[in-house]
Amino acid sequence: MNLKDKICIVTGAASGIGREIALRYARAGAKVAIADLKLSAAQAVADECIAGGAEAMAVMMDVSSELQVRSAIDEVAHAWGGVDVLVSNAGIQIVHPIAEYPYAEWKKMLAIHLDGAFLTTQAAWPHMLKRGGGSVIYMGSVHSKEASLLKSAYVTAKHGLIGLSKVVAKEGGPHGIRANVICPGFVRTPLVDKQIPEQAKALGISEADVVKNVMLKETVDGEFTTVDDVADVALMLASFRSNALTGQSVVVSHGWSMQ
Repeated sequence: MNLKDKICIVTGAASGIGREIALRYARAGAKVAIADLKLSAAQAVADECIAGGAEAMAVMMDVSSELQVRSAIDEVAHAWGGVDVLVSNAGIQIVHPIAEYPYAEWKKMLAIHLDGAFLTTQAAWPHMLKRGGGSVIYMGSVHSKEASLLKSAYVTAKHGLIGLSKVVAKEGGPHGIRANVICPGFVRTPLVDKQIPEQAKALGISEADVVKNVMLKETVDGEFTTVDDVADVALMLASFRSNALTGQSVVVSHGWSMQ
């Protein structure tokens, strides 16, 4: 699988899953735009891509801002001639019981995960049309299909991405635009590390119990999913050659969720 000369935008790509996807795309021959709130960190990832022989650029993007999203995606498209692949990966985590979930934080979660996916898709759409098609990849979660305590906003947003991808697949199909969702299990990133003490406190259990009996309890081998696992799937979805694979959700979770 290769992405030679494909123009790819990965949001939330300064760290974690997004960073690994960006690096994997660069190694596959793509031109990669690293989009993130933290421009200096995004530039560091772009520099890694360039050091490996790829073309890369960093753009600042708050995915909940329509103006920033459009400006950043237009900047990439004008620099390189369009957009072929969009990975909507930017996300955060905030956990509270429903009865105590601040409405402002609920709105923030949906704005970043769900509004961000919509806004980036809408902004990339005309540039994909000009290129004769493209691939839109949303970073969902096992929580796109399952539910966990304390994660009402996250679960709601991740479920919503599956619905959005199906509509994008329907509307994009005649134009060669595909849309799919990657649904990882728990990946040991800073985002997940932050949750461990938070959930331990909220559930009144030890951090070790959070890992063993909450996060990894339903896996087949008690292992975390890795950023490499997710990047492998992101490369496959980006490089797939036809509409045969569109409107789908691919679970990468060590068997936590089976379909």
